[in-house]
Amino acid sequence: MLAFIIQRLLQACGLMLTVALIAFTMFQFVGDPIDGMLPESATQLERDQLREELGLNDSVITQYGRFVGNIAQGDFGISYYNKMEVLNLILERLPATLELVFVAVVISLAVGLPAGVWVSLSRNKWLTSLVQTISLIGVSLPSFIAGIVLIIVFSVWLGWLPSHGRGDIVEFGWWSSGLFSKSGWASIILPALSLALFMITMVMRLVRSEMKEVLRTDYIKFAKARGIRQRSINYTHALRNSLLPVITIIGLQIGGLIAFAVVTETVFQWPGMGLLFIQAVNYVDIPVISAYLVFISLIFICINTLVDILYRVIDPRLKTADR
Repeated sequence: MLAFIIQRLLQACGLMLTVALIAFTMFQFVGDPIDGMLPESATQLERDQLREELGLNDSVITQYGRFVGNIAQGDFGISYYNKMEVLNLILERLPATLELVFVAVVISLAVGLPAGVWVSLSRNKWLTSLVQTISLIGVSLPSFIAGIVLIIVFSVWLGWLPSHGRGDIVEFGWWSSGLFSKSGWASIILPALSLALFMITMVMRLVRSEMKEVLRTDYIKFAKARGIRQRSINYTHALRNSLLPVITIIGLQIGGLIAFAVVTETVFQWPGMGLLFIQAVNYVDIPVISAYLVFISLIFICINTLVDILYRVIDPRLKTADR
């Protein structure tokens, strides 16, 4: 197990260095950040001086080495546009994104799990076919279209919920939360539902397929032969054994939700890391762009590594395969 963990950690370090290199070099060619930092009336001398101060005259390899060295010390540089430390900008926006993802995951589980169990056990073919058809629409519908539809229906037509912003927030040191205010809950419902739509359908279809597969196994047949109640078989034996792959997929999808929250945060003007990234792209803010991609990649890699380790601990077949 120790060798496996060390191997995964080394792979994670290699991946992070590769992602940092790709992100840094890719955004060297998106435009000149000096254009967004100085007015049009700036002289060429002022432009040259600022370029020299930012180290933009150095080679890409030199800038990358400086970038990686600074990241190792927790220094992501200064935002070209906001004139603030990038780490402070990300930490300022991080609570909003994590809060949005958390509510989206809760909605996905609260709706997807019961729906998947019901579809797998229901004998009403017409209703189950209807639910599966709706789930296909949920899987294929782009999140920005879902967000726009939700805004039109619940904000414009009905006027029940706000279409943008985070509402009133409560600060706990450097952390801020809108879940302790009525306007905060009202503001998060639509973006969280838009973000969770794909995951709801994915969880429902995954639970359905796993439940049907487990219900066909021999030990379920033996449980029925022993006279165990059908309800106990369905929820104690079948559902419990169907949740392992579901938990794994949910763990991996959390990183995806954080990354793809860019679209949702843009549609609803949610003040999270995704909106910060879009603004950084518009102003060619290379330190923010690079730091954001590295940060998201770090979340992905940490979650994947943790899931691999937990799977190795939980599933005894993987331990046996190593021997």
